[in-house]
Amino acid sequence: MTNLWNGFHSALAPHIEQYLQTKRAMGCKFECEDRQLRLLDQFLQERRVSSIEAINARCLQQFLDSRQRTNARSYNDLLGNVRRLLDWIVSQQILAVSPLKADAQRETAREIPFLFSPEVIKRLLVLAKALPDNPRAQLRGVTYEMIFALLAGLGLRVSEVARLQWSHLDLEREVLEISNTKFGKDRLIPFGPKLAARLYSYQAQREKQGSPCASARYLFSWNDRTPISTNSIRNTFRNILLPQLALAVPPGVFGPHVHGLRHSFAVRMLLNWYRQGIPPADRLHHLSTFLGHSNPTSTAVYLTITDELLEAANQRFESFAPALFHGGTR
Repeated sequence: MTNLWNGFHSALAPHIEQYLQTKRAMGCKFECEDRQLRLLDQFLQERRVSSIEAINARCLQQFLDSRQRTNARSYNDLLGNVRRLLDWIVSQQILAVSPLKADAQRETAREIPFLFSPEVIKRLLVLAKALPDNPRAQLRGVTYEMIFALLAGLGLRVSEVARLQWSHLDLEREVLEISNTKFGKDRLIPFGPKLAARLYSYQAQREKQGSPCASARYLFSWNDRTPISTNSIRNTFRNILLPQLALAVPPGVFGPHVHGLRHSFAVRMLLNWYRQGIPPADRLHHLSTFLGHSNPTSTAVYLTITDELLEAANQRFESFAPALFHGGTR
């Protein structure tokens, strides 16, 4: 089948494309939805489902099962995106009823995310730098090292890193411009001299190789025309680097994933404030702005309680109530 629908090729291709266009016209980015619907599109192609009428409940359940989601929340997220697409198709009178019959899985208490320690992040960067080049990806190691340094060091989203252009980088002022984010906002992200040194080195290696670092070019690209895809970043992390780290996951903790680098950044910031004697509540809105959240409530989701945080919080409480801990009566 020819590429008529922006990378979608199955019997659902025109409907998926129209659905995404409709949602994006309303201001929704739908990047995650796009990725998940591409998985459905690919599944239908592989199964050679030739018409929308042939997509039945059994076919859709086989697709959901094929993704091998490890927790109920992830499964329900995928199920919800498929359900909303099919409900929209019904609303357009393309189908009389939705063929999807699958039920959501019961979600138990939400597991806390795996947090990457500074030592593990250092190992991750070493492993990334050691990735060998291949014919389609020159400077593969230094490129992924820089990508993961930005994700871990600034708490950026994978999509934000992937879209970075050289015009967004001001090495003299040590500032990154993050534009057109998840919530359609722009923000400036300051960074320190260590990250600046990494960026200078990365730029020098690209220029030495002959890759242009012009303003409209992407920071991370294999062909100097298009950015490295977010799926490539996630797959490299999950399938190549993570197994080499061989991390032990404590009970009740959600397995390590690339978005956990963002969680880890937020928790490190909170811990640093505690240790500096800064009231975290006074800085939460700063962190919210830095991360590109629409409000501090969204940021609070990232602040996982750890033993270090509990110890720091206890020490802060003791400093305000010394009499209680030393037998005082006042």
